[in-house]
Amino acid sequence: MKRFFLILFTLLVFNIHVALAQKVCFKCHPKDKIIPGPYVHDPIKKHDCLKCHLPHVSRHKFLLRESVNNICFTCHKDLEKKFRQAVYIHRPVREKACLRCHVPHASKYKALLRKDTKTTCLSCHKELAKKEKYLHKPFAKGECLVCHDPHFGFDTRFLNNKKPDSICLKCHKKNDKFLKAHFDRKDIKNCLSCHSPHQSNNRNLLRPFKHKPFAKGNCKVCHKSPYKGINKCLQCHKQEMKTFYKFHNHLLGGYDKNACILCHNPHVGETKELLVDSPARLCTSCHPTAYKQKLESLYIHPKRNNCLECHKAHGSNHPAMLNGDGNQVCVRCHKTQGKFTHPVGNKVLDPRNGQPVTCITCHEPMGTNFKYELKLSGEAALCLECHKNY
Repeated sequence: MKRFFLILFTLLVFNIHVALAQKVCFKCHPKDKIIPGPYVHDPIKKHDCLKCHLPHVSRHKFLLRESVNNICFTCHKDLEKKFRQAVYIHRPVREKACLRCHVPHASKYKALLRKDTKTTCLSCHKELAKKEKYLHKPFAKGECLVCHDPHFGFDTRFLNNKKPDSICLKCHKKNDKFLKAHFDRKDIKNCLSCHSPHQSNNRNLLRPFKHKPFAKGNCKVCHKSPYKGINKCLQCHKQEMKTFYKFHNHLLGGYDKNACILCHNPHVGETKELLVDSPARLCTSCHPTAYKQKLESLYIHPKRNNCLECHKAHGSNHPAMLNGDGNQVCVRCHKTQGKFTHPVGNKVLDPRNGQPVTCITCHEPMGTNFKYELKLSGEAALCLECHKNY
């Protein structure tokens, strides 16, 4: 009996909400303005305005029950759960700025998007707006979500599958003419190391820079070479080996395995160095904690996306494979700091570890929550690490 009255009370309250929307809310807020398109948010469809809004007063803009950044998660619990668990979170989701892409009431576009999918994505990803000769069909049609997840991803590209090749094989079946040349082995590995996923000026969406032997059709240089592992590359690039003879290096896997192809493509690449991706994405594929640090930091070095501005790619005698000591790297851009600054250098030792004081003793360019990328608050906490007697 109690259950019956509880259900009855719930239905009564809901009907009051609906009646309120129909007779009160829509008097001042005309339906044609609130519902401008065929795709309608479920609470509006049910005339349940009070699902999101309070009728009299609120601490939040638009009389919302919660802040604009939190109101969506009151219903979309599945997204909130993923938000708490995921490492790779799309920036608007991370900032809880759902209304950057969606409208709250109704839209002309699916998923209550403000604009069509392609326009919505390109409003931030402006680098993709340039038009090259050959376009990938999903990209040309504005079907970004064929490959990408708009909220969370398995890597920094927000792909909707852990295995990028599985995304490709949804459309490019293994018996396609386009793929037959690749099937002299059991499977395809890393399609995106050779092909651009969006557009290219090369046929078959090949990446822009070609390895010289590949460009000349001289495949035998590598494929018929008597050398194995890294030595296959060193037969032409002997001088590069010297760059690995450093205390800290990227000579991963030794001589037996070809460490070069972990970062470089032997056929085509995204950069003139034939990198398999942009430096930022390539580096974070092995250094996910650096990516996470960037996400969680309020202050980030402006050149943070170009790792090679500060780091050596192959090897360095400096910690973190920097292309100089903690002072040399910084004063290339911050020239005045090399002349007038807190005492630094070999004669000024950090009392905590006995090492010379450099810029990175106090600063963390990878990202911190303190202004000027300081490791601790510059008000007192950072200084007191060394100056405890003051």
